[in-house]
Amino acid sequence: MIRLPHGAGEVREYSPRPARPTAPKGGTLTSRTVFSAAHVVADPYADTTPDSPAAVDWDATLSFRRHLWAQGLGVAEAMDTAQRGMGLDWAGAAELIRRSSAEAKAVGGRIACGVGTDQLAGPADLMTVRKAYEEQLALVEETGSQAILMASRALAGAAEGADDYLDMYGHLLRQASEPVILHWLGPMFDPALDGYWGSADLDTATDTFLEVIAAHPDKVDGIKVSLLDAQREIDLRRRLPEGVRCYTGDDFHYPELIAGDDQGFSHALLGIFDPLGPLAAEAVRILDTGDVAGFRAVLDPTVELSRHLFRTPTRFYKTGVVFLAWLAGHQEHFAMVGGLQSARSLPHLARAYELADGLGLFPDPELAESRMKSLLTVYGVSQ
Repeated sequence: MIRLPHGAGEVREYSPRPARPTAPKGGTLTSRTVFSAAHVVADPYADTTPDSPAAVDWDATLSFRRHLWAQGLGVAEAMDTAQRGMGLDWAGAAELIRRSSAEAKAVGGRIACGVGTDQLAGPADLMTVRKAYEEQLALVEETGSQAILMASRALAGAAEGADDYLDMYGHLLRQASEPVILHWLGPMFDPALDGYWGSADLDTATDTFLEVIAAHPDKVDGIKVSLLDAQREIDLRRRLPEGVRCYTGDDFHYPELIAGDDQGFSHALLGIFDPLGPLAAEAVRILDTGDVAGFRAVLDPTVELSRHLFRTPTRFYKTGVVFLAWLAGHQEHFAMVGGLQSARSLPHLARAYELADGLGLFPDPELAESRMKSLLTVYGVSQ
């Protein structure tokens, strides 16, 4: 038994589940392209502060990526799950991209890497934003990885309307040597991106987004949409040019969006597939056989955990992701770059533990229980 905080000053007993049978690893997923946006592992021995450059444990970080590749998943590298703009600066992200891309080549793993403008420290004009994008795009292409053009805080601040977005993305797509993934990240993940594509009205913004794609369909492999609005994503994917994929970034509705309907489906590029890696791969392998009901039976029960981790303020979901990686034994500590391990409350983490345990996400439930108890003891919850 373990005593978990529940409500205001209350504690209740919880009985952890026994170990869950592990699904076989390996094998290519055929019916959907699935990326897990992976977190970085901090170096707990580094003498850092929340506002100093990130210190990364590279061995543990790359080991986690090998874990994801072993499941058959792709890795979406240096995305917001890796704390871009929330602890990981551009120098750290660049090193992460280089190392992960080399590791992907070594093991035959699929990888796509985030391209942004986070080397810019403050307000910038459009030309400066363009040069920042170009620098990051060049680095990703040098590594041989696919590029994901991320939404830019600097562009959101510099653009005066839709035309500025059309010009910026048109220029970058013409420069790209291979088709890229366009990423539309909603303000629930990053408030600085409110009004992206030149309008706070999502219908108007969607029209601009689609105009960018229509002008360069040969340079757009797909789009990643993170607006947490399932119907809007469905409507958007039905308007995409033929051959342009929709990668869902909706951590609230991913099972039904990936399953799709008689008019199409979404592929996946999800932060929740960091902790759900083995279950996500198991579900898609079932979907590969045409068994939609079986796919949903595996993945639907995970939504409660995902909604919990991504609850408002959504941008702090990364804390729960790293917490679960620690409990699952993928890293030896619960430290995060930028000190972000403090961004969620103890009751929030306790509920995440309970939900993840119920899903059988911990390869060693006894280890997870022991680590959870150690955290509770630090917070003064006796066992």
